[in-house]
Amino acid sequence: MNKKKNQRYLLGYDTAAGEDRGTQRPPNSSPGSEHPSTPQQLTIQAGFSYEELAVATNFFSDADFLGEGGFGCVYKGILRNGQEVAVKQLKPDSRQGDHEFQAEVQIISRLHHKHLVSLKGCCISGAKRLLVFEYVPNNTLEFHLHGRGQPPMDWPTRLRIALGSAKGLTYLHEDCQPKIIHRDIKAANILLDHNFEAKVADFGLAKFFLDTKTHISTRVIGTFGYLAPEYASTGRLTDKSDVFSFGVLLLELITGRPPIFLIRSIEESLVDWARPLLTQALNDGEYDAFVDPRLRKKYAHNEMGRMVACAAVCVRHSARRRPRMSQIVRALEGLVSIEDLSEGATPGHSTLSSYGQHYMDMRRPKNTLTSHYNADSEYSATTTSEYDMYSSGTASEGREKGSST
Repeated sequence: MNKKKNQRYLLGYDTAAGEDRGTQRPPNSSPGSEHPSTPQQLTIQAGFSYEELAVATNFFSDADFLGEGGFGCVYKGILRNGQEVAVKQLKPDSRQGDHEFQAEVQIISRLHHKHLVSLKGCCISGAKRLLVFEYVPNNTLEFHLHGRGQPPMDWPTRLRIALGSAKGLTYLHEDCQPKIIHRDIKAANILLDHNFEAKVADFGLAKFFLDTKTHISTRVIGTFGYLAPEYASTGRLTDKSDVFSFGVLLLELITGRPPIFLIRSIEESLVDWARPLLTQALNDGEYDAFVDPRLRKKYAHNEMGRMVACAAVCVRHSARRRPRMSQIVRALEGLVSIEDLSEGATPGHSTLSSYGQHYMDMRRPKNTLTSHYNADSEYSATTTSEYDMYSSGTASEGREKGSST
C-alpha cells in the first residue's frame, strides 16, 4: 500500500476530541452545546495495553494505515469486542510529539459533544504513546469537497455539515471552562459519518483560554488560507481567530474552492477573491456568480443567503466585529436575521488591509511543498508545513511571540 497516496484525506485523526455522552445541558448553555460537560480533573475513559492495540491494528500493518501527520501515524483497529477505532501512534523520536501527546490528552479528555470526535482511551508503554479514538468512517470534508473525481455534495448536506461543525466549535468556545481555542479549523479536520454529520477533530494545536484574558500571545501555528489576519501578523490569539477560520470553511462549502488556489499561475486567497462578491450578493440577493457550479443552482435561496451572510461576518478583518459561534448557529438555523447578524456593518469590510496581503507577507518556513490540491483537485495551490510533507493542508509557523496560558 502506498502510504503517501492513501493518507491525504484521513488526517483529521492526527489528533481529535470527545463526543456526546448524554450529560445534562446547563440552563445557560449555548445552542451549539447540546450535551456539554466541563469536568475539573483529567480523566481517561480507558487504558489500553500496547499489545492489545498492536493486535487490533494487525501490528500496525500497511493494510490498516489511515494517515500520517507531523507527530505520528494513524491506523484503523478492531478491538476484541469488535469495535472499530482509530489508533494514533506517536513518533518516538519527536520531542514536540511528547508535548503534543500531553496536550491532546489534557484537552480531549474534557470534551463531550456529539460533533466532536471522541477519545476512547490511551496507552503509555515505555517510550510508546498512543491515542485511541472513535472511528469515523466517511473520510473528511476536504476529501468530499475537493477530492478529484468525488461526486458533488448537494446543498442540504453542505448545510448540515456547516451547522454541525458550528455546534462543535460553539461548545469549545462557550461551554467549556476554560474555553478552548482550536487553532486549526479547516476542511481536513472535519470528519464525516455515513450520514454526513460533522465531527470536529485534531486538537493538538488547541489552547485553553481564560475569561480573564483578552488574548493569548503565542507562536503562529495553523494552516495557510485559514489563519485570521491579526493572528497571522501578531500572534495574538482569541476565539475570534477560530471564527475567521470557520468563515473560510463556509466559503469552501459555498464556492467549492479551496482556501488558497491558483488563478493564472498566481496564488489567490479565497477570502480576498470572495469578499467583493459576498458584499454584492448580500446587496442584491444574487448568489450564482460565486456559488459552486456543481450545485447546478439547486439550493434553497434563503438558506444560501444565511450561509453567505455568516461567511461574510466571520471573515471580517476586525476580530472584535466577528460574531460568536453561538450567533452563527442561530443564524444558520434561521433564528437570527441577516441584519441582526451584520449589526449594521457592511459584511467582510473594515479599515484593515486585505487578508491576502497578510498571507503573502508572512515569512514561510524553508520547506515549501506542493499541496495535495495539485494532484487531487481541479484547483491547485502551494502550501507550507512546519511538520512534514504528509500534513494535510499543512501547518505554518510564523514568528515567536512567547506564550501564556
